[in-house]
Amino acid sequence: MTTVYFIRHAESDYRNHDDALRPLSEKGMIDRLLVTSFLDDKNIDVVLSSPYVRAIDTVKDFADKHNMKIKTVDAFRERKVDSIWIEDFDQFAEKQWKDFNYRFFDGECLKKVQDRNIIALQEALKQYKGKSIIIGSHGTALSTIINYYDSSFGFRDFNDMKKRMPWIVKFSFDNQVSIKIERIDLFVE
Repeated sequence: MTTVYFIRHAESDYRNHDDALRPLSEKGMIDRLLVTSFLDDKNIDVVLSSPYVRAIDTVKDFADKHNMKIKTVDAFRERKVDSIWIEDFDQFAEKQWKDFNYRFFDGECLKKVQDRNIIALQEALKQYKGKSIIIGSHGTALSTIINYYDSSFGFRDFNDMKKRMPWIVKFSFDNQVSIKIERIDLFVE
């Protein structure tokens, strides 16, 4: 059995429009401690992450506390929307969920994001078979992974998840087969 904890990053500072370099907000820096607290007793073997700052910083407190290195995996990065900032993100996201091949000229479609992330996940499952893994991730990237294993996960679920930062999704795998998906909210609603 291989366990993968996908960690959707904590709240980021949207004043920075550089997707790769956008840091966590002050709230995000505090909320990442919830991730550490949740994972402390999970016997984690390896910490992987998207190379984006907000994903790394969300799992960094846990990694530092447990003297673990974070291995960045470029394929776990978030979807590229376009080379410019998108003002009406909700409308754009809905179009993408209706058509997994929809994209702006310089952006990625959800199908490409899903394929890239699933290939990276399958490689991690081979390399760390039988281990407990953390993967620092993003809302759209993680949503496409959930959708790959559970096609009922769609735009409504993505929209509901958007404000959950950080958010944890635990996958249990028997070899390459997903046998259970658990969505874990760190905040009491």
